[in-house]
Amino acid sequence: MNNRLRAELGWNQADLAQHLDVSRLSVNAIETGKFDPSLPLAFRIARLFGLPIESIFSDELHS
Repeated sequence: MNNRLRAELGWNQADLAQHLDVSRLSVNAIETGKFDPSLPLAFRIARLFGLPIESIFSDELHS
């Protein structure tokens, strides 16, 4: 997951973390590829942005 989606909403990492009920460090780790979110968290991210999981995480699967 890159930061483009949250940037389009004008959110910083802390804002996204608050919406997902996780720490800002977790958001940073997901965005930098240091951490893969759990499936429930991936679904929360997808619901928050109104997108399928594949469209949020597919680029990372092929890198």
